[in-house]
Amino acid sequence: MTILGIETSCDETSAAVLIDGEVKSNVISSQLVHTEFGGVVPELASRAHIQFIIPVVESALSKANISKFELDGIAVTYAPGLMGALLVGVNFAKSLAFGLNIPFIGVNHLQAHIYSNFLSIQKPTYPFICLVVSGGHTILVLIEEPFKHKILGETLDDAAGEAFDKVARSEEHTSELQSRFGISYAVFCLKKK
Repeated sequence: MTILGIETSCDETSAAVLIDGEVKSNVISSQLVHTEFGGVVPELASRAHIQFIIPVVESALSKANISKFELDGIAVTYAPGLMGALLVGVNFAKSLAFGLNIPFIGVNHLQAHIYSNFLSIQKPTYPFICLVVSGGHTILVLIEEPFKHKILGETLDDAAGEAFDKVARSEEHTSELQSRFGISYAVFCLKKK
């Protein structure tokens, strides 16, 4: 099965192709337009997604060495995220899926972080606990079985992901932190005993 995944929930336009569960391409376009404002400006993010979504998707398909006609389905983030940014991705994905007469799959952004662990070599086994730290969300979740979750705790104010971003900006070490530790979110899973 060949799936195109699209993500536009905040300030990065990304697309990936998975063939039988294996990532064949992953293209990310970061929006530098927000740098001068010290944070993401939702309207600018939406406009940048409109500008980048077609080239990002075309690049993901090209790097996977497939055409859009070989796709079996299209998955896209529908929530949570910036409303305008999500609308760009959802409407693009729906239109492409409709035009190709293939299934359209809406994906919850936070669940995607949890289940991305199954793309790794060491896959978690059920039940497990997952800490998701992503932008405005920090959530500790018990995953008892596929798609059966229980939130154990979450932040009430600024999430750890936002705190990481703010420290990086205030210390002017954003590029160093991102190059040393990867992107500004993390997903950790622990085996429940």
